[in-house]
Amino acid sequence: MQMAKHFSVKDKEAIRLLFSPLAQRCYSHGGKQETDEEFDARWVNYFNKADIDAWELRKGMNTLIGYDLVPEPKILDAALRACRGLDDLASAIRILEAVKDKSGPHKDIYPYLIQELRPTLDELGISTPEDLGMDKL
Repeated sequence: MQMAKHFSVKDKEAIRLLFSPLAQRCYSHGGKQETDEEFDARWVNYFNKADIDAWELRKGMNTLIGYDLVPEPKILDAALRACRGLDDLASAIRILEAVKDKSGPHKDIYPYLIQELRPTLDELGISTPEDLGMDKL
C-alpha cells in the first residue's frame, strides 16, 4: 500500500505551519558583545535624559532589576537624580528597596551601595528605607 499523495501548495503551507515551531528564538552569534562599561553608560544615559517621565523611570528600573545583576552605583545615582527631577521620593525609596532585595544573601553589597550613594542621597535629600524605619516593619 503506497501512501503517496500529491499536496497542493496551500496544503504544503498548512503542513509546514503545523509542524514548524510555534516560536523561534533569534540569537546573535558572533555579534559585538556589550562591555560592562558600555552597559553602565547606556543606563546612565537612559536615566539622565532631560525629558524622562515617571513611566520611563519605572520601566527602566523594572528592566534593570530584571537582569541578573545588582546595578552599579553610578547607574543608581542617575536613577535617583531622575527621581529627584520628577519630584518622586516614593520611586527613589522603591529603588533602594529593590536594590537591597536584589542584593539577596550577599550582606556586603547593599551597605557598599549606600556608602557609595551617601553623597548623592544627602545632596538630594533622600532618606534610605533604614533611615525611615521601614526595615523594622
